[in-house]
Amino acid sequence: MDEKLLNLKGHKLNINGRKTAMITGVNDVLSFDAGEVLLQTEQGVLMIRGSELHVNRLTLEKGEVDIDGRIDSLTYSDTSSYSKSGETLFGRLFK
Repeated sequence: MDEKLLNLKGHKLNINGRKTAMITGVNDVLSFDAGEVLLQTEQGVLMIRGSELHVNRLTLEKGEVDIDGRIDSLTYSDTSSYSKSGETLFGRLFK
């Protein structure tokens, strides 16, 4: 097994009917709007895309986030940190 994976803390993602998501192991909410939510998790950056997305519950002390809306896709990036310089990670990747 990859040694990198063994050192990671807990992270769970539970999606119910593509309408709600309960996520644990969240370190930070990097950005969010009605079409996209970017989360820094224990296992990298998680991008959630959809429509009418809302961050309903955010408890960073426990590392928990609940999201409602239509969830169309989930994408993980192995990037362990994210620059908050005002430019998104994906904006820098696709210059």
